[in-house]
Amino acid sequence: MSSNPKMDDHLREKIIAEPDVILEDQDLMRALISANERAMGGNIVDLRGIAMDRLEARLDRLEDTHRSVIAAAYENLAGTNQVHRAILKMLDPITFEQFLKGLGSEVAEILRVDAIRLVLESVQNDKDPAVMRLGDVLSVAEPGFIQDYLTGGRDAPVRQVTLRQMQEGSPAIYGEAAAWVRSEACLRLDFGAGRLPGMLVMGAEDPHQFSPAQGTDLLAFFAGVFERAMRRWLS
Repeated sequence: MSSNPKMDDHLREKIIAEPDVILEDQDLMRALISANERAMGGNIVDLRGIAMDRLEARLDRLEDTHRSVIAAAYENLAGTNQVHRAILKMLDPITFEQFLKGLGSEVAEILRVDAIRLVLESVQNDKDPAVMRLGDVLSVAEPGFIQDYLTGGRDAPVRQVTLRQMQEGSPAIYGEAAAWVRSEACLRLDFGAGRLPGMLVMGAEDPHQFSPAQGTDLLAFFAGVFERAMRRWLS
């Protein structure tokens, strides 16, 4: 007479009628596999069990990758919407002064950066009343300043978008706010033939908000729109 306990008839009929219920339950399948291994003994190599373990590990990796891809897609979509809203807000003002003030307030808030600075190279004195009135957003630098700032004085090509982390921001860019800037995005601006370049700098207190490993497509698009808006004001 068998010593194994008899399975409840109702449960047995249910399993036979719906076997997929067991196959889809990972915890139950692990318990069955473990029971099968114990029944086989420790001296038998269960190749099927090893294959199952490998398939299970591969499935876990695929699920993790799937979740990561979905999260990245949502993050990219959110970033796209964020940049689009910032551009629309940037194009609202009808005067240059309103344009720059909105850049340092509403646009910076939409982009979730702690500081935005526009640097224009010029041979003229930066004590112009208009420059001084907008000094919290706009600063004027000598020709060549932007190249040196982006390359650190090295003979290296300048990308349109430079992302980097730092111990402290540049006082020449951020003024008193330089002490708490830990990462920044630098957007080099081309205003057309015969004009000196400019630079839009976004500073963040979070050291991980901008880093060289991040993509720059959205910021490059923002820089392109900003260049065209500035050309209109400069003309």
